[in-house]
Amino acid sequence: MNRQNVVAVIVACAAIGLTAASPSVGFAGQTAPGTVNVPTGEVGLGSVELPRRVMADGQALASGTYDLRVTADSANPDAPGQLAVLERWVEFRQGDEVKGREVVSIVPESEIDSIAKSAPPGNGTARVEMLKDNEYLRVWVNQNNIHYFIHLVVG
Repeated sequence: MNRQNVVAVIVACAAIGLTAASPSVGFAGQTAPGTVNVPTGEVGLGSVELPRRVMADGQALASGTYDLRVTADSANPDAPGQLAVLERWVEFRQGDEVKGREVVSIVPESEIDSIAKSAPPGNGTARVEMLKDNEYLRVWVNQNNIHYFIHLVVG
């Protein structure tokens, strides 16, 4: 083989190797099989009253009333075996100002019975409750039968 043919073979092998090693664009880095029917854009979840000061993404969040808005941004780093659309950021807002943010876990109605130990809040409502000897605060929102869980450290 001449030098030109050797270079062409090397380039072709490299291209095939890169194509085989790169993830499929259709999965967008997700490793879990299947799909779920949850909103992928921004979602307003209504208002909640936080009875105590909590930590949200490492920042203090004072007690008070907040409007919750789920962003379209998935939480990073991606968790192996999870769909990115089910782990996103939720903003705690007062007026037009974002006071804090935290990861929200999104659970479709079809899966809620397998993870919830208590009855879910009614559609369009939220439940705020203390967990683990008052060390954690959970906000559980049921919006259009999609469940949103936010876990915050009290402090």
